[in-house]
Amino acid sequence: MSTTPLAINASVVSLLQCPICHHHLNSHEATFACESCQAIFPIVDGIPVLINESNSLFSLNDFIHHRTTTFQDTKFSSIKNRIKSLLPTLGRNIKGPENYQKLIDHLLEQAPSPVILIIGGGIIGEGMEILTKDSRIQLVETDVSFAPRTQMICDGHDLPFGDQSFDCVIIQAVLEHVVDPYRCVAEIHRVLKLDGLVYAETPFMQQVHMGCYDFTRFTHLGHRRLFRYFRELERGAVCGPGMALAWAYRDFLLSFCEHPRIRQFVYYFSSFTSFFLKYFDSHIINSPGTLDAASGYYFMGRRSEKPICDREIIQLYRGLQKT
Repeated sequence: MSTTPLAINASVVSLLQCPICHHHLNSHEATFACESCQAIFPIVDGIPVLINESNSLFSLNDFIHHRTTTFQDTKFSSIKNRIKSLLPTLGRNIKGPENYQKLIDHLLEQAPSPVILIIGGGIIGEGMEILTKDSRIQLVETDVSFAPRTQMICDGHDLPFGDQSFDCVIIQAVLEHVVDPYRCVAEIHRVLKLDGLVYAETPFMQQVHMGCYDFTRFTHLGHRRLFRYFRELERGAVCGPGMALAWAYRDFLLSFCEHPRIRQFVYYFSSFTSFFLKYFDSHIINSPGTLDAASGYYFMGRRSEKPICDREIIQLYRGLQKT
């Protein structure tokens, strides 16, 4: 803990509440303290750590002692990491940049200076650069690790903010890594203003990544049901079957070997022999068949008090499989 200036400004501090009992937090030199349940939350290197330990995979001590959680610093200081940085990537977020521009347009129609909460915002998600360059938008970037852009440590299961605090919440490639995605989406709903927007990207056909912090996948309709308390603005595939095939090919080859050096070689080999598959996705990303086999899906919606019912959800199927 230190006396480094807070990474969040006064306007964000005013939105904070205890993640345990949801009461007001008082700010002290190196801590936040709940005036109701008396819980103490540390400020580490200027970053508030506001998690409910009883409902989180992580403890306050993980952050006080700078233990590695979900993010590992990938500064390319070693030969191995330098080589890895030169590898072609297997993934390609085709719809992200276009979707984030649409999101900005929607937001600026309802608020001149929207405030966006980013869950898992310790690093810039693919396509999100446009958000960081728009001076009209305030980003509150949270994570469960000390990553380059982390302003606050908080767990999506118990967001430390008051009801109806944000104009928008973004959660990109995070919901597969939480224990209870339904609880996290309920928290998103709670902290959004009445006409607030949500934008989510979540994988479907992807192998395990981030090791023990990988729990769940969603089909197209499963993803829509996850956001049943939101009125849909747009949804679809964000990464296509080409990317899914490349990931499957790589992990198929990796499944034959356990020795770290052999796995490293196979990882490099598979990257160079399958990266091109992602380029096919540009031609099929909007096709009905892609909805049955996409690497991942997106959902953009507006907060609603009335859920979509399951009978309505199954009517939304737009893939090519007939029952």
